Amino acid sequence: MTIRVAIAGARGRMGSTAAAAINEAQDMEFVGALDYKYDGWYINEGTLIEHSPGVQVYTSIAKLAEVARPDVLLDLTDPEAVFPNAQKALTLGIRPVIGTSGLTLEEIDQLKMLSEQKELSCILAPNFSIGAVLMMKFAAQAAHYLGDVEIIEMHHDRKLDAPSGTAVKTADMISSVRTPHLQGHPDEQVNAYGARGADVQGMKIHSVRLPGLLAHQQVLLGGEGELLSIRHDSFDRKSFMPGVLLAVRESMSQHQFINGLEELI
Repeated sequence: MTIRVAIAGARGRMGSTAAAAINEAQDMEFVGALDYKYDGWYINEGTLIEHSPGVQVYTSIAKLAEVARPDVLLDLTDPEAVFPNAQKALTLGIRPVIGTSGLTLEEIDQLKMLSEQKELSCILAPNFSIGAVLMMKFAAQAAHYLGDVEIIEMHHDRKLDAPSGTAVKTADMISSVRTPHLQGHPDEQVNAYGARGADVQGMKIHSVRLPGLLAHQQVLLGGEGELLSIRHDSFDRKSFMPGVLLAVRESMSQHQFINGLEELI
């Protein structure tokens, strides 16, 4: 069976890379693009044109569902757009695969509830990189024994949310095995606001935003006389494509909300 995939955010760098990967996959087809403008235009090999041939752009998800009949909506937009997109997709019988971080806990709970009601999968993947998911899993394993943890996440300067979804997910996974406690000197003085980063149950997360970076994270776990450093680097958006394809394929056989690619690996 060929999986029919629509992409929200297909004009972006991640979206165009995903479209190429889907078209190269023998069991998938890129059938439509969801956008906030350019209704009725076409995307042909990453280029936006006013006429066919190509994959049509829709500004209405209802029309997209009616005409393109996608099985899956791969959403690579932003938190403000992705939540209503995913809600509408589920009501129309389309399985959302979300590659955008920044959703609130309330929004995640609502999508989980709607996914269960419709008995359709909804996959939320803050990071599609297989290596990044393994880094998170390894860090959670290590935190059983080394409970003093700091996370440094580094991304390009066009990223909107801080800390990253990957960093938040890493902290959540570590929190499940780590006893909450404050780290550092009990009388620590912070002379510049934010110098010690965001606090998650005593752990610290530091966000770096610079041109030249793509997606990088380092988890530091300290013990008496030792330091364990677990680091992952994505240098090209192609590194996310195996995870994208895995999530799309798994969405067809799952029937519930899945929060994180690590639940599929």
